[in-house]
Amino acid sequence: MAEMLDESKSIESHTVGIFRTAATVKGGRRFNFGALVVCGDRKGKIGYGYAKSPEVPTAIEKAEKHARLNMVSFPMTGTTLPHETVGKACASRVILVPASPGTGVVAGGTIRAVLEMAGITDCLTKSTGSNSKINVVRAVFDGLSQLRTREDIAELRGVEIETSDIEERVKRGQRFMPVQSEGEKMAAPVNTIGQDRGRGGRGGRGGRGGGRGGPGAGRGGAPTEEAAPAAPTAPAADAPSSESDS
Repeated sequence: MAEMLDESKSIESHTVGIFRTAATVKGGRRFNFGALVVCGDRKGKIGYGYAKSPEVPTAIEKAEKHARLNMVSFPMTGTTLPHETVGKACASRVILVPASPGTGVVAGGTIRAVLEMAGITDCLTKSTGSNSKINVVRAVFDGLSQLRTREDIAELRGVEIETSDIEERVKRGQRFMPVQSEGEKMAAPVNTIGQDRGRGGRGGRGGRGGGRGGPGAGRGGAPTEEAAPAAPTAPAADAPSSESDS
């Protein structure tokens, strides 16, 4: 996870790897740690550092210091690279290919950490040869150092270049990207399911005039007038019949 180093310059750091070595001495084994850290501002400026120390926090702190001192800048075309490039370092070989907006970074963990710190969000990569993290990071930096802008190429060749293929692909891809509105955001829906059950004080389960069994069916609840059945009317016993009078 990226860690903010300098908020004024928006410099973040990401620990790519921690390496441990052990030396057998007379009293036992003595451990030493190495840290590989990548720093960047996500705007085309990055650097990496490698340092060793008997303790991990000290090694990371030293590596961050070296990374900040060795930061370099490279050109970008929107959120991708100006052109395809190949970086090499020892036995590692990394291919960096530009991509249209919305593609994302298709890479492994080591290469992804470097490209994200640099601010590249659309890129295709391929790593061959050695998979050592240090050599892979060096190969990525070697490939980024070979990037040239359209203006630089036009000046070297002595010709005028209007647009490049990557710039046209970026323009076509931006048509399908969602447009972010600057107005007020619509309020999210509020879930009100289950809130009516607790309202009404004693009208819950076992309360007066409410419950799961309908009105008056709660525990100890008195029946209402609508639920009480009407009592049958019986004839009066003292009233004389018409036959006896006749």
